Amino acid sequence: MIEVLAARPSTTAAIAALRAALADGLDPAADPARAVVPVPSGQFLLMPAFWGAFAGVKVATVAPGNPARDLPRIQGEYLLLDGATLTPLALLDGVAVTSVRTAAVSALAVDCLAAPDASRLVVFGTGPQAASHVEALREVRPVRDVVVVGRSASRTEAFASAWGARVGTAADVASADLVACCTTSPTPLFDGALVQDGATVVAVGSHEPHVREVDSALVGRATVVVEAVDTALREAGDVVLAVSEGALTPDALVPLSDVVRGAVLPASGPRLFKSVGMAWEDLVVAATTYEAARGEAR
Repeated sequence: MIEVLAARPSTTAAIAALRAALADGLDPAADPARAVVPVPSGQFLLMPAFWGAFAGVKVATVAPGNPARDLPRIQGEYLLLDGATLTPLALLDGVAVTSVRTAAVSALAVDCLAAPDASRLVVFGTGPQAASHVEALREVRPVRDVVVVGRSASRTEAFASAWGARVGTAADVASADLVACCTTSPTPLFDGALVQDGATVVAVGSHEPHVREVDSALVGRATVVVEAVDTALREAGDVVLAVSEGALTPDALVPLSDVVRGAVLPASGPRLFKSVGMAWEDLVVAATTYEAARGEAR
């Protein structure tokens, strides 16, 4: 009988599980390409993956008009399967899995890329991903000063109050150790020339090749780390557009797995982690959550 798991995945456990999976040889490039089906109200996404003792598939929808209806922009469910028999094991909230895994993989990248004493964070966005990123980045760095930049004054003030942050502007990236871009903006959020050498930027807002949150000025200066090179060149507008503008060459991209396994990165310049969200991440987090729930049940 399939279990319905209501518990939100643990951010701490998700970071550890993603790190362990990459260290143990999981190859993100082996993921099947995300299936994206346009529909009149948005997109239908299908994301299957297989790793170790488990398989799974996330069915998600993206409806850009939903926030105006006071509904989530992204909705979905995650079906976890036994890897050997493909028997359904558990159903998880796809939005919760997505929220935690996206921030957890960003935190893993930050833990590999950022200075150990990074404490000043600027976060763009006021939605669930922005909140998840503040939580996750505090897991891996001594974040004490959080600045939030948002479009709505009321939502930005509410976010600042909830997360012990202060309201700022795009110019605050000039003094940031960490920058988290968690928006649906189709155009760059700030001038990349402002980002100081040694700072780490994560951009997670889009999986579409024609939109981006960071500009070529930043991409051209930065060491650019991605989940998988082919996926980034297909889906990451921040990368695709910088390549088309001549600011970046594809062979300069660094896979996250190489970084986790000890690749040496240049000491100068900013670091950029561009995430599009991949099915292997959903599977690792869903499987970890299932195993934790089974352990507690025993």
